[in-house]
Amino acid sequence: MATDAPTFLNPDMMPAPNGYSQVVLIPAGARLVQLAGQVGIRPDGSIAAPDFAGQAVQAFENVKAGLAAAGSGFEHVIRLGMFVTDFAAQGPILREVRDRYVNVAAPPVSTTLQLSRFFREGLLFELDVLAVVPG
Repeated sequence: MATDAPTFLNPDMMPAPNGYSQVVLIPAGARLVQLAGQVGIRPDGSIAAPDFAGQAVQAFENVKAGLAAAGSGFEHVIRLGMFVTDFAAQGPILREVRDRYVNVAAPPVSTTLQLSRFFREGLLFELDVLAVVPG
């Protein structure tokens, strides 16, 4: 098992990213953990909050719990897929919440998409994560 950490790169020949990395190099032999998309739903099935910030925090906390169960953590996240309903309004809030969890010095590669709605009425955010399992 490789013990080297992933390498986060921003090549000069690519656009300068704002809050994410353009490339992540995963060391040979690394184990990966992929979490199902997480939304702002508490373990009891209720929506955590009616507002975007509350739902985003709950989604990140759900991911944190899933990563811990797999023997990983946010410091090992290599990719974020984020889904919102109104990026113009929610983007700045999302960045603030995201930056509480990820390594802002070497942020994961990221994709953010705007959707018209989610599978359940009232949901405003979903988070999809890929991470390395250290070992």
